[in-house]
Amino acid sequence: MSEMGEKLVSTFSIVAYDPESEELGVAVQSKFLGVGGIVPYAEAGVGAVATQSLANPTYGPEGLRLLKEGMSPGATVHHLTREDEDEAWRQVGIVDASGNAATYTGEDCYEWAGGITGNGYAVQGNLLVSEETVTSMAETFEKTEGSLSERLLSSLESGQSAGGDKRGMQSAAILVVKEGGGYDGLTDRLVDLRVDDHTEPIQELKRIYRLHQLYFGESNEQDILTIEGTTKEEMKRHLKRLGYIPTTNISDTILNKSLTTFINTENFEGRAQPDGLIDAHVLEFMKTR
Repeated sequence: MSEMGEKLVSTFSIVAYDPESEELGVAVQSKFLGVGGIVPYAEAGVGAVATQSLANPTYGPEGLRLLKEGMSPGATVHHLTREDEDEAWRQVGIVDASGNAATYTGEDCYEWAGGITGNGYAVQGNLLVSEETVTSMAETFEKTEGSLSERLLSSLESGQSAGGDKRGMQSAAILVVKEGGGYDGLTDRLVDLRVDDHTEPIQELKRIYRLHQLYFGESNEQDILTIEGTTKEEMKRHLKRLGYIPTTNISDTILNKSLTTFINTENFEGRAQPDGLIDAHVLEFMKTR
């Protein structure tokens, strides 16, 4: 491959907006090390950008700036590429906080290369096995229910199943933003996860996302269990196995204190419950330790 070709972030991605949650996000996979550090950009209330092929990282912050100033995604793409001497090698997808989307593929991007847009999203890829990768991603995104993060991950997985990057897999990432959605409500980074080097990066990304939801998701009423009967015996058995109690023959007071120690050790404070109760997800995690 030429020197130019060796620099290409040959990949497939989706940028999308969820009007109900007002979340914006990007999901991406590539046969390229650390794709999450190059392709995805997003800002709550503004938009999301994916820059790839011969990726121009300035397209991210500059694209978001132009969107913030009121420029449409299509006009933003035109502005970014019109004075770029390597525009024929660029590929970019953009969605704004109203769900308007645009995608661009330069004429020199390696085949198969292209993109499509739909209501609230844009999908694009280059050096793909076939066009089916992007069409499958679009169809999956449109029909999948759940949070924006879950829909993005499903779309990414569908693209890989349809062929994906000709060269294989290496890294993947997901970035989803929402006003006040970050840690302790202090940033907009609701989900920001990367797999930089892995033989199955999308599956690993899904595994990390499940952990993210466990650690940072909120307890639902239907998931709260009373510590009695089988639940109590399972807790005692696993807390003993993990070294939090010396024996299963302990008082409820010691059991509750031991559970609190386990929760604090594993950073599950967000799922802590009053004495006598436990989040079912915490119990399931306890069983796998």
